[in-house]
Amino acid sequence: MPREIVILECTEARKEGKAPSRYMTTRNKKQKTEKIELKKFNPFLRRHTLHREIK
Repeated sequence: MPREIVILECTEARKEGKAPSRYMTTRNKKQKTEKIELKKFNPFLRRHTLHREIK
């Protein structure tokens, strides 16, 4: 199965001293080999921020 589960974590929350928000998603390993970066909503900062794949 080429899809794998990845965790996305907020990149801006730690700089501001807040808790980072995390999201789970999947990606196709064969087509996307680089780490995923998406804009997602961070409820602690109450705005959309850049979330990067961790792990």
